[in-house]
Amino acid sequence: MGLEEKLPSGILLTTVEKVINWTRKSSLWPATFGLACCAIEMMTTGAPRYDLARFGMEVFRASPRQADLMIVAGRVSNKMAPVLRQIYDQMPEPRWVLSMGVCASTGGMFNNYAIVQGVDHIVPVDMYLPGCPPRPEMLIDAILKLHAKIMDEPLGPKRAAEKAGHRTELLPSSVAYGPQKEPRPSGSGRSRVVEARKQ
Repeated sequence: MGLEEKLPSGILLTTVEKVINWTRKSSLWPATFGLACCAIEMMTTGAPRYDLARFGMEVFRASPRQADLMIVAGRVSNKMAPVLRQIYDQMPEPRWVLSMGVCASTGGMFNNYAIVQGVDHIVPVDMYLPGCPPRPEMLIDAILKLHAKIMDEPLGPKRAAEKAGHRTELLPSSVAYGPQKEPRPSGSGRSRVVEARKQ
């Protein structure tokens, strides 16, 4: 019924790289870092209705030293930028950053001297999530894409050189995990009807 039925003779072969990346993606611990209205959507995603616990990330850590994912949810002011960088520097490696919402990604409607025009000026960003504010489903989709990116990460510089140029295609969750459509026949329905009438 379970995994053991799919394994031949109860043996599973894999690589160390895949196991380590699987453990990393299955236990992401986000840092508590909400800045504006996007933080409400982030909190909603962690609540029981959307249930981030199924991805192993139900606990938003208050200490950056226990977190490996920073979700920058909301606009970043120039006054907040050094604090954001300090929290990022205190996070252990490997660490990832998800820029949530248009304000964090590009400054959004706040095109002025007080707001950082994109959090990538302060920290390196792994995943951008558009929207104002993005819905919890969109955040879950971005997290699943980040999982795919983590699974593709090389282990060490030698492996990185080998895998250079080979990347996993990031598909929307509705396509990757949705029902698979049957391939359509080569000819369209109308042309087949016309050919049948001619015969």
